[in-house]
Amino acid sequence: MLQVSGEMDLVTSPAVRQHVHDAVADGRRSLVLDLSEVRFCDSSGVGVLIAARRLMRSCQGRLRLILPAQGAVDGSHVNRVLAALGVRRLFEVYPDLHTAVDEAAAPLSA
Repeated sequence: MLQVSGEMDLVTSPAVRQHVHDAVADGRRSLVLDLSEVRFCDSSGVGVLIAARRLMRSCQGRLRLILPAQGAVDGSHVNRVLAALGVRRLFEVYPDLHTAVDEAAAPLSA
């Protein structure tokens, strides 16, 4: 699991991208990104998420996002941004880590 907090923007997104690439290089084919503490996400952050999804799919992997409906800042900012851009449906989203790692759990609907 990779936990991201604070902001996903032009300055911080490259580090998130690198962590995802490092995980894949280490042989990980399943990755959970905990974005529950991200309070701001701009287009570069969304770009990193879309690229991470593409990378995981290219190696027959699986990317899951933790985006709780309720959080420190009235729910997940990232969830609202993804929905506003019309790309939320591309991701497997779970409300918490327990559900995200449960192979039998269904993702939240978009």
